[in-house]
Amino acid sequence: MSGPGDAIGLPAADRPAAAERCRAAGIDPTRLPRHVAIIMDGNGRWAQGKGWERTQGHKRGSDSVRTVTVEAARLGIERLTLYAFSSENWSRPRLEIFFLMRLLDDYLRAQVNLLQEYKVRLEAIGQLDRLPNHARAALDDTMRATAGNTNMVLCLALSYGGRDEIADACRAIAEAVAVGRMKLSEVDAPAVAAHLYAPHAPDVDVVVRTAGEHRLSNFLLWQASYAEYVSIPTLWPDFAAVDLQAALREYQGRQRKFGRVCAE
Repeated sequence: MSGPGDAIGLPAADRPAAAERCRAAGIDPTRLPRHVAIIMDGNGRWAQGKGWERTQGHKRGSDSVRTVTVEAARLGIERLTLYAFSSENWSRPRLEIFFLMRLLDDYLRAQVNLLQEYKVRLEAIGQLDRLPNHARAALDDTMRATAGNTNMVLCLALSYGGRDEIADACRAIAEAVAVGRMKLSEVDAPAVAAHLYAPHAPDVDVVVRTAGEHRLSNFLLWQASYAEYVSIPTLWPDFAAVDLQAALREYQGRQRKFGRVCAE
C-alpha cells in the first residue's frame, strides 16, 4: 500500500500526450477527476443474453478491466477504483465464487507486464483475509511488483462493503480510545477517514455504474459522499474506452456545489 506522501500522477514528459488525448475525446484535461470509481455491472446479463453461462460474462468482463485501466492511465486519471467483488457476493453459488477467485488469480498474474508498462500501481481494499490463499497470493505478488509505479493507482475493491469499512474504522477508533492512543474529543470526520482501508486516497469525484443501474450498492459510502453519479447503459463486458470518455464528459458538465450555493 502507498502512503500519503507518495506522488501519483503522470510525469511531466507524459502530460502533453494525455492532454491531447483528452482534448481529442472532448474532455478538458484541466478538469479531470482525480478519483474515478466504477461499479462494473451486467456480466451475467451479457452472458445470458447470448445463451451462455454467467461465468463467460465474468471472463469477458476482465477484458473491459484491462481496457478501462489503460484508457484511464492514458488520460491522466490519478486513481481508478473498481468494484470487483462485494462482501455480499460471497452469498453467490459456490461454483461461481470459485470461478471468480480463479479468474482474479489468473488475471492478476497475466496483467503484471501491462501494469508495469503503464506504470500503474495496484492496491486493494476490503476484507482481504476472506480471499482464498491462491487469490490473495496473486494479489500480494502483483501489489509488490507494482509498488514503485507512480502514474496511476488501480484499486480493486475485493470482499468489500462500505458499511463493513466504516464499522471496521469505528472499531479501530474505539480500540485506540480504550487504550489511550486517542481522546474521545479527537473522534471526528478526519479521524474516521484516517482509519478507512485506504486513508491516503482522495475522495471519489465520480462514480460510474454500467448496465443502466442507479444503485450505490454499498460502494465507497464515505468516500463518495459528494461524488457525481453517472449511469452508462452499456453492459460491463461491452464497456470500451469511448464509454469512459463519455462518462468523463458528463461529469465535466456537472456543477459541483458541495452543499454551497453557486452563482448561476
